[in-house]
Amino acid sequence: MRIPRLYINQELNSGDIIKLDKAAASYLIKVLRLPVDASLIIFNGQGGSYQARLLEHGKQPEIKVEKFEADDNESPLKITLIQGISKGDHMDMTIQKAVELGVSEIIPLICERTVVNLKADRLDKKMRHWQGIITNASEQCGRNTLLHIHPPQKLVNVVLDENQTGFILQPTAINSFATQLAAASVCIMIGPEGGFTDEEINLSMEKGFNEVRFGPRVLRTETAAIAAISILQSQWGDLN
Repeated sequence: MRIPRLYINQELNSGDIIKLDKAAASYLIKVLRLPVDASLIIFNGQGGSYQARLLEHGKQPEIKVEKFEADDNESPLKITLIQGISKGDHMDMTIQKAVELGVSEIIPLICERTVVNLKADRLDKKMRHWQGIITNASEQCGRNTLLHIHPPQKLVNVVLDENQTGFILQPTAINSFATQLAAASVCIMIGPEGGFTDEEINLSMEKGFNEVRFGPRVLRTETAAIAAISILQSQWGDLN
């Protein structure tokens, strides 16, 4: 049986006794049905993980933090995904798979054709929801560093880092990823369901992004993100 992994949002040290919150306790005891003295792995998103042991059940179960493991599953390729905000489960899937595929950062992009309403009263709730997806996906896939998700922003505010190579996915582009020079840090921009407007494409080019295509078929936005990340990790990262 695979040893369960649990994200703990606090400083961790060998020998600590940690009281589990209600959600974590329910997951370990009611969902996984772990017995007392069961082993688990815990991490706090700051790199590395700890072996731990479930000490008791009861009203507020406790775990004991044991040996630190300096394991690192991060990709040598730093990928920033600028994702045009898509509807409901589509955006959730994109974020989840980006975590599994080793993306470092996500910038949700508010585009001209974005249909999701993200006014202030909904934004905080949406950000908490996305962060929960990141945490759960990290527990599942074995990452010990949490992907960083930025607050949504518009294209006019997007800036490429000096050492980043930027790509914008476009079905009409001439070049593919196979024609690009290897890079250590890349930024991929993908449109929402309706794609980018001509003005957005032109603005991205002015900002230093290169158009790339995926062949003869037009991909859905969530498919494009998964495919693009996979290709880049295969060419320059750790999917080999």
